[in-house]
Amino acid sequence: MDRTQRAAGAIVGSAVGDALGAPFEFGPAGAFSRRFPAGTPAEEMCGGGGWDPGEATDDTQMAVHVAESLLEHGGLDPADVFHRFRRWAASDPKDIGLQTEAVLTAGLPWDRAAAEHFRTTGHAAGNGSLMRATTPAVYFAADGPDATADAARRIAALTHGDPAAWEGTALFHELLRVALDGADPLAALPGALALLDPGHRDRYATVLAPDWHPDLATEPNGAIWPCLGSAVWALRTTDSFETALRAAIDLGGDTDTVAAVTGGLAGAVYGLDAIPDRWTGPLHVPLPGAGDRVLRLPELLELTRRLTAS
Repeated sequence: MDRTQRAAGAIVGSAVGDALGAPFEFGPAGAFSRRFPAGTPAEEMCGGGGWDPGEATDDTQMAVHVAESLLEHGGLDPADVFHRFRRWAASDPKDIGLQTEAVLTAGLPWDRAAAEHFRTTGHAAGNGSLMRATTPAVYFAADGPDATADAARRIAALTHGDPAAWEGTALFHELLRVALDGADPLAALPGALALLDPGHRDRYATVLAPDWHPDLATEPNGAIWPCLGSAVWALRTTDSFETALRAAIDLGGDTDTVAAVTGGLAGAVYGLDAIPDRWTGPLHVPLPGAGDRVLRLPELLELTRRLTAS
């Protein structure tokens, strides 16, 4: 399998996970499989909870805005990414995280807004920086571990002032980089953890350990470390893209983001061809704040091509 197939699997897989998980967000564990038993033909892109069938949420919308900024500027321009986020937030998207909304609507400049939010609230380790990380992880992967981790931290810091969010996003970037090279991201975990600031390493090592299960989490999976840990657990305990996504959504809680992160990793491991047509067919990504465009599979594949060609 070539790198382009893996990159397309990651970007499309993340969007598919987002759209599959959205109707089950904040619902109970096992709801997905109760509605769609394994092995039974079904239209799992069911919609619900305000989402149309196959509609991606803020997770993928923000990922696309990051990608288009990177492509238009030939690299990371934090002020431009923040401007796109703020324009998107002002366009009345169907969903936006409370923390992200607070930062983007505070009226502060890009290099102060998230830090000020964290200074005043003390809470900024949600998974909102992780949910949008697949596109920049693909873009920076060829630059090596240090460069991709640095980019992850800088993009995360635009909306999340807690360094725990920066480190978790950097860790995801590195795991995806390894998978895009055709290597095993699970085997790469020790090296990936070594890239982290020592003050955050133990927390992530705990949730990424082979014997960890999401039931052991001490916080809901809306926090970044159990979210990433749940995605890695879903990848580790299954043997296909489909079963990894099913396991992620069946955890309940923040199902769209856990499934988006899982879909990014599993898509890179198994490739685009492992994602069922019944999931990619209805998939669409509305882009409020960007001309009200809607991206579907062909546009996502073209976006992938441009990200990997840069």
